[in-house]
Amino acid sequence: MVSGIATLLIFRPSPTSGSAPLDGASLAPRRTNADATPPAIPFDATTPRLVVRATKSIPHDTAAFTQGLLFHGQKLLESTGLEGRSDIREVDALTGIVRRRVPLNVALFGEGIAVAGERLYQLTWQSGKGFVYDAASLAPIDSFAFTGEGWGLTSDRAVLYMSDGTDRIRVFSAPGFTPIRSIHVTEAGHPVWMLNELEWVRGELWANVYQTDLIARIDSQTGAIRGWIDLSALHSIEALRALRARGAVANGIAIDTTHRRVVVTGKLWPWMYEFAIPSPLMP
Repeated sequence: MVSGIATLLIFRPSPTSGSAPLDGASLAPRRTNADATPPAIPFDATTPRLVVRATKSIPHDTAAFTQGLLFHGQKLLESTGLEGRSDIREVDALTGIVRRRVPLNVALFGEGIAVAGERLYQLTWQSGKGFVYDAASLAPIDSFAFTGEGWGLTSDRAVLYMSDGTDRIRVFSAPGFTPIRSIHVTEAGHPVWMLNELEWVRGELWANVYQTDLIARIDSQTGAIRGWIDLSALHSIEALRALRARGAVANGIAIDTTHRRVVVTGKLWPWMYEFAIPSPLMP
């Protein structure tokens, strides 16, 4: 979905981009499944909340309107949005340098990505169209259709989970993209809307919540919020205000289970941030 957030101390262009930073607030069309007011979450003050701090900062292309981020092995894959600028790219996880990219048709707005088997799936926002690539080479393989808006996408390697900016996460077969079921996401009985980029973490779905610094930890069976991951300490207050003024909100969660680390970023952010996965969340 149209979102992104970055944490930084100094604005400076990414070494991967020769263009000036974009203004996400002016370039991005307004979402139809969300209004401009951030959701009033958390609803329950007793829900566990983990404030994380970065152990490492990695340069990020400031022209990248990040819609999805994931590790495939030790490769970092990213999808970006905006008509005429959307692509899938392989990014060096150490330097942030873009190694290769596959652009979308200029009329399409790229969204979330997920790997299931040896295939990489990509959503688009409002066109009802998705694409399938070879996960290793990024060579196009196929396309598929779906109803509604496409925002975030992830996989438990067996099925695909898709968000659309509402309080629902839909589950699809892979391959085939056939609907299986729907998960209603709640906290203390309240629906949690604006679910965006998704990541699968051992029975949980982690979701960026649009226009917030929060990642929701969602029980993949019941939809109940198990906890929150708070990214606000990644930024200075001044940097956070500057980012939000540009429409650059948090979006992008990549899990490297081999090295027990999480990499997060946001739309138009100059940095990706790495932090360790706490043991209770990744036994």
